[in-house]
Amino acid sequence: MRSSRRLEAETHRNIEVIWLLRHLKPDFKTIADFRRDNRNAFRQVFRQFVLLCRQLDLFGRELLAVDGTPIKAVNNKDRNFTRASLTQFIKAADAKLEDYLQRLDKSDATESATGGSRVKNLAERIAAIRQRRERYKDMLKRYKDMLTELDQTGESQISLTDPDSRAMAAHTHVAVGYNVQIAVDAKHKLIVEQQVTNQVVDMGLLAQTAEPAKEVLGVERIAVVADRGYFKIEDIEACEKAGIDPYVPRPQRGPSVRAGLFRKDEFRYDPTSDSFLCPAGQHLHPYSSSLLRGLKKINYRNSQVCRDCAVRSQCTGNQFRCVSRLENEAVLDRMQARIAQRPDILDQRRETVEHPFGSIKQWMNHGAFLMRGLEKVRGEFSPTALADNLRRVLNIVELPKLIAALPA
Repeated sequence: MRSSRRLEAETHRNIEVIWLLRHLKPDFKTIADFRRDNRNAFRQVFRQFVLLCRQLDLFGRELLAVDGTPIKAVNNKDRNFTRASLTQFIKAADAKLEDYLQRLDKSDATESATGGSRVKNLAERIAAIRQRRERYKDMLKRYKDMLTELDQTGESQISLTDPDSRAMAAHTHVAVGYNVQIAVDAKHKLIVEQQVTNQVVDMGLLAQTAEPAKEVLGVERIAVVADRGYFKIEDIEACEKAGIDPYVPRPQRGPSVRAGLFRKDEFRYDPTSDSFLCPAGQHLHPYSSSLLRGLKKINYRNSQVCRDCAVRSQCTGNQFRCVSRLENEAVLDRMQARIAQRPDILDQRRETVEHPFGSIKQWMNHGAFLMRGLEKVRGEFSPTALADNLRRVLNIVELPKLIAALPA
């Protein structure tokens, strides 16, 4: 229950709440202001409870599962605009204005050649057209102003009701909301770390979610598993440097995959000769290099062998096949070797991290935020994550033991 008005009602009727508040009965405005003014403290309370769980040995501290889910914001999708949609709206508004101008010219010409009562009706039509034209002029100006704002800020989209929210794909539909990230310990499915961001995709969020979780658990090294949406070589490398062993399946994408040709993972890299062994048993050698996101990318090919290869039609539609490798791609080789040793860990991720999200969205009815602004929704989600942890701990630990572990 998160509505301040419903919480106010509970202070008058719920015996447990009356006892807990010692007969205090704050109104909904006081509750809303308290939640707004203390949003940073809620995260600290969540962190202290995680430390209490660590003291009670409720964490396995061996495996973390990281995942994210979009939660709807107080912003309708009709009040969210991207560069593409604004450009389309401007084009449509321009076409409408041009249509109204042509209709006005035609109506003016008709009016001059008409007399009697028909003139009055025609004048009313002309006035209505002019009114709609002015409305579209105002709309066009607003769209152009928003497009200018996007150019100035460098953002990809703009939301009018909640400026911090972003349009995010959620299964079969698009909703405007926030991306909620959690790191869950595998032992009792307790949330170790949580954060709310307005980044549209999960890519790039693995290290910044797993590192604080590792720190609060107080371990030298820990494994973390996530789905393929988190796959980014810079992020995986950052995890290894921080003492985290990532397990992230590599997505198979690119023009070769779309065309049904040999995938890159079917080419085996040989570090001793710095070459790729292709499915036909031939070696591809480095021939050029370039930069990708600040990383050196080396391209490999063997044009002579490809020209006479019997399986070239299954490999490429060009004269030869080119395979590239980033300078730090050895981290991906190490990760792939770890996944090969623990193939069941990807299934373990699903049953670990998706359980809290199911409880939060269905049991706790937290399918949408009530507050606006990134900092405020962060403060709103912290008590939700705390409540989910508290509910699970009460099912695991006897209440007297839990109370005894609380600091005096």
